[in-house]
Amino acid sequence: MIKLIKLERQHLHLKTYVMTSLILGLFILVFTYFVANVAQIEQETEFMVYENIITGVEEDKLLPYEKCLEYGATALDNAELLAAIIRTGTNGLSSIELAEKLLESAGNLNGLYNMSVQELMQIKGIGKAKAVQICCILELSRRIAKQKAREKLDFSNAETIAGYYMEDMRHLEKEHLILVMLDNRCRLIRDKVLSVGTSTGSMVSVREIFKEALDNRAASIVLLHNHPSGNPSPSREDMKVTRNVAEAGKIVGIELLDHIVIGDNSYFSFKQMQYIN
Repeated sequence: MIKLIKLERQHLHLKTYVMTSLILGLFILVFTYFVANVAQIEQETEFMVYENIITGVEEDKLLPYEKCLEYGATALDNAELLAAIIRTGTNGLSSIELAEKLLESAGNLNGLYNMSVQELMQIKGIGKAKAVQICCILELSRRIAKQKAREKLDFSNAETIAGYYMEDMRHLEKEHLILVMLDNRCRLIRDKVLSVGTSTGSMVSVREIFKEALDNRAASIVLLHNHPSGNPSPSREDMKVTRNVAEAGKIVGIELLDHIVIGDNSYFSFKQMQYIN
């Protein structure tokens, strides 16, 4: 009996010891995590506050995030906006210098849209976190622009159609031809990329266009394609395709409402220019 009591006491002591050890270990883990995060925040803050001193920039010059707080985001140029997003620089480069290097590698702001996370990470000073952050910001801006355009979308109005598809198409490095299919109330049934070409052109037949339109029971269609050069002026081939599609549409009973060429924040409408009756 005495042995059993002693054994039970040992068991209770062991249980208490284990619980105490677990609680102590958990406390140490939480404390370590807290200290590490505080140290990281302090380090980042100190780096950002004194970045101008480290990199030799004048002390009285505001950093991008300070300038944004003082004057608003509209007061920042492209490099400063990008610097505010990436937050910190790297050895020998301030955040602004790193942003300028990034823009130079991309060619311009539009070029950033075509850069993947892996491509961004090839730039010295841009790690995985910064690359993902940049890609997410760019995608978010594209979706915001498209959402605003959708609120005004009217498929009988070339300006609203161009505005809706602009952000999706103006950054593309190859020509894409999109077929927009509408019902008899001019409401969207669906849109589809029919052709992806080169930097100077895309190939699609009239037959392919109307096969897709008939399969989706479209009453009318709109064609859109982009010019990677940024200049929306139509080529002779664009005019020829538009004429052929319009004529074929009259035969099969599916009207071509418009053919819109997307440039860089600009567009050309065959309907507005009266190439389509």
